Amino acid sequence: MNQRERILAALSHTEPDKVPVDFGGTAVTGVHVSCVAGLRKHYGLEQRPVMVHEPYQMLGLIEEDLKQAMGIDVEGAYPYKTMFGFPNERWKEWRMPDGLEILIPGGFVTTVDEAGNTLVYPEGDTSVPPSGKMPKDGYFFDSIIRQEPIDEENLNPDDNLEEFGLISSQELDHIGRSTKAAAATGRAVTATFSGTAFGDIALVPAPFLKHPKGIRDVAEWYMSTSSRRSYLHHIFTKQCEYVLQNLRRIHAAVGNAVDVVFICGTDFGTQTSAFCSTGTFRELYYPYYKEVNDWIHRHTTWRTFKHSCGSVARFIPLFIECGFDILNPVQCSAKDMKAEDLKSAFGDRLVFWGGGIDTQKVLPFGTPAQVREQVLERCGAFSRGGGFVFNSIHNIQARTPVENIVAMIDTVHEFNDRR
Repeated sequence: MNQRERILAALSHTEPDKVPVDFGGTAVTGVHVSCVAGLRKHYGLEQRPVMVHEPYQMLGLIEEDLKQAMGIDVEGAYPYKTMFGFPNERWKEWRMPDGLEILIPGGFVTTVDEAGNTLVYPEGDTSVPPSGKMPKDGYFFDSIIRQEPIDEENLNPDDNLEEFGLISSQELDHIGRSTKAAAATGRAVTATFSGTAFGDIALVPAPFLKHPKGIRDVAEWYMSTSSRRSYLHHIFTKQCEYVLQNLRRIHAAVGNAVDVVFICGTDFGTQTSAFCSTGTFRELYYPYYKEVNDWIHRHTTWRTFKHSCGSVARFIPLFIECGFDILNPVQCSAKDMKAEDLKSAFGDRLVFWGGGIDTQKVLPFGTPAQVREQVLERCGAFSRGGGFVFNSIHNIQARTPVENIVAMIDTVHEFNDRR
């Protein structure tokens, strides 16, 4: 099989010739820029500054030579703008707090405060308050909450719709170009289109907006899922209308060149519990996810990708019922998320995209032998009958030992060579 055929077989719950691999296909299956630089050095590739395509999490672009060295089967088509509201263009050099020289987009404009924290600005505009902060000696950014005072009697849900609307011709042109370029590689194409996530807590603070209005504090948003539910329904209803209109235009532009579409990264699980009940999920989120998934499945061949960290076993039947094809990151370390149990209960109806190695403990703090042991175990559990794409549990974080990352990659290939 070629790379795309391998992914399509896994998506169809047919066992491919090899376990397919994704790194860098989405903003939740990536690699920190420092680790990309380390991998380039390990594989003896040309030493040059790594480009950061996702500056919020500081994810490094995995270029073609490194994709080949790692054996990656997926090519990502990224959104036009980053989480801080500027496009990936006009690359320039920038030095990380630890001294690593990297390349970042021209709109990436920073200052350093009196405590040594690095501040970044929406659309690169330093005339407005910063929207992201990298702590001193840190490796990625946190959103800065810029919540205006809440007037409960005059809350307007339209304020939380500022970032949604019909996509511009410029964005549509970008989607067409990036999808065409991704498809030309021969890999399976994973695409991320803006505006499809309902209530994604990473997006609520709107680090891409200069003056976000509405409910932008994370705690207030979570409370609103109970106390202001009609407010959220108004947002989701209008957002869903925009999503469907945009998907029609996007599909007309790219057709079925896209294989997987990233719908949302709304997290529903904690390490041991959940952010809401299944009843809340069904009443508040389910109708909108289902409408989007149903449209995609009626009109395209795309498979839909749902990201949710944590203990989400209780939600998986609902994820399937409202039409998601893929679950990521498959956090097997969370409660009730054992690989064998998930595969037995849901493996014929849901593709597990991730779960290959624990990125909280084993990958960053274990030995290469421990990494190998867990990768073999997870590949054995998830790969039976297809329905599995290897990836770590969420992005590979800064300071993860390169020898452990290499052990992970080598072990997947070792597992495949045994087949």
